[in-house]
Amino acid sequence: MLRNFLLAILLVGSTAALAQQPLPIPRNLEATYVKGTRTPNGQPGPSYWQNTADYAIKVNFDPGSRRILGSVNIDYQNNSPDTLRQIFFKLYPNYYQKGAPRAGSIKPEDETDGVQIQQLSINGQALDVSKLRIDATNMSVPVVKPITPKQKTQVSITYSYTLNQGSHMRTGEIEPGADFVAYFFPRIAVYDDIDGWNRIPYTGSAEFYNDFCNFKADITVPKNFVVWATGDLTNADQVLNKKYAKRLQDASQQDGITTIIDAADLGRRDVTADKPQNAWHFEAQNVTDFVFATADHYVWQASSLVVDPATKRRTRVDAVYNPKHKDFQEVTAFARRTVEAMSYTFPKWPFPYSHETVFDGLDQMEYPMMVNDNPLDKREDVITLTDHEIFHTMFPFYMGINETKYGWMDEGWATIGEWIISPLIEPKYTDEYGITPYARAANTEADLPITTLTTQQNGTPFFLNSYPKPGLGYLYVKDLLGDELFTKALHTYIRNWNGKHPMPFDFFNSMNAGAGRNLNWFWQRWFFDLGYPDLGIASVTKQGNSYAVVVESKGTKPVPVDLTVTFADNSTQKIHRTIEVWEKGEKSVNMTFPADKLVKKVTLGSTYVPDSYPKDNVWEGK
Repeated sequence: MLRNFLLAILLVGSTAALAQQPLPIPRNLEATYVKGTRTPNGQPGPSYWQNTADYAIKVNFDPGSRRILGSVNIDYQNNSPDTLRQIFFKLYPNYYQKGAPRAGSIKPEDETDGVQIQQLSINGQALDVSKLRIDATNMSVPVVKPITPKQKTQVSITYSYTLNQGSHMRTGEIEPGADFVAYFFPRIAVYDDIDGWNRIPYTGSAEFYNDFCNFKADITVPKNFVVWATGDLTNADQVLNKKYAKRLQDASQQDGITTIIDAADLGRRDVTADKPQNAWHFEAQNVTDFVFATADHYVWQASSLVVDPATKRRTRVDAVYNPKHKDFQEVTAFARRTVEAMSYTFPKWPFPYSHETVFDGLDQMEYPMMVNDNPLDKREDVITLTDHEIFHTMFPFYMGINETKYGWMDEGWATIGEWIISPLIEPKYTDEYGITPYARAANTEADLPITTLTTQQNGTPFFLNSYPKPGLGYLYVKDLLGDELFTKALHTYIRNWNGKHPMPFDFFNSMNAGAGRNLNWFWQRWFFDLGYPDLGIASVTKQGNSYAVVVESKGTKPVPVDLTVTFADNSTQKIHRTIEVWEKGEKSVNMTFPADKLVKKVTLGSTYVPDSYPKDNVWEGK
């Protein structure tokens, strides 16, 4: 009954041509079409909803003891059609709690007592915190009066915990006097149209899934400590001395690189207001997370650029770092070039936030408007790390992706973004991240379909399916469609789902609709099926003034065909075919080219075409 109804939907109107090869869809995702929250053409359905909240956070952080004392007031809006009889919370710092499940190990001395809840009330009614049901990073709280559809609920929590000093997992002390503080407040978990409450615990491997919310945060730290955070600093003139506030204001309006704090300024110890404690106030609207970082000995460089020519809106980019880390001296320029490329080249969408701060930390992790990056020795690695993490601004943050289940929907985009943008920053560099590991592991026991849930993977399968494999899939579709049509298709997906929570089929169907063609043959073979990429040169024959090269597809993964022809005089010619040559299930392709010179060698393959058995990729004439 359900399937017949869905088939009727799929065959109606303009979607008919795009639905001739339906992808295999799990029944819990298929059910969203019947509920009307999503549609087979990739758009949100007429009944689509998502919950949201306004967070007012006050935190006092002591870098010496690493103690966090906080309060959070949450106005939670239940936009679902369901009556909620409990509220699920995420306590991410409990990753470090004694006995918490973890995908990896931490040092015994870094285990803590976790988040301590001193007070929790719902709609003004205090709960007995000694009876709270806390299971590591999850906390479920029954509500006395159920939360009906369209109802708003007020939650108030006071809490404390100690930030980790070691075993750095995306957050913690960097060194004495410098800290990156993420996941530092209790938050209400996502309740969505697919799974209801997000009950999946955070164990350090699979990443995050949060609602789009508004944040107002007061971060109080001692004198001489500067704070950087998600959102806009609204009281710079109260926490920074006048000349530094002026430099910050100037940097937000100037194309050049402005030094806001240098080593000499640090020596004068006059950067912040002359009070024992300073409360830094930040505000952010419609973002999925809020983090902050603080240091008393970091320099600060910034620049800004117009990211939207229509409105002249600017984005400021920051590099904040220990001056002994010389590799960070170019990060402002790399970050600026990345934001520019994202806005005007790929994905060619105005950078959505007012600033992007790259902080000198101990990780390689992204947050809305913030990046926690470690120092690196090689300039090329600094470039790729910078542009990869900043590219995450679009995926998962602007697009609201459930990274916990669908890591490929954000890491794969950051990977192709890295491949495309890195050569724009350094033309001599070719980024080959993940290509060789995939060629070696494809269709082995360590290889799983990309659409396997991220929560069901670790190690090699997690890496392959999150990074190079989806990145290659996106790259091949870009090559197939051409830049203009691919951009149209990608923008269709972005327009449909920015600020929302897309699932995999929302992506596939949006791309099909935006491209105006059925790409399911490729989505099926690259994202759903097992297999490996393997092309080989079957023959090279001279036919009058032309040559014919027969390329055989020995594997089942469709990849582009790239030939480099070397002539007797050592001149070369490149010949390219997109994945379209394999659309109908062909097992070979005949590539003919005119040549008035003798061919000495034909080489098959290129940087972004992995080949699990490359020994038959070279033909040499006798």
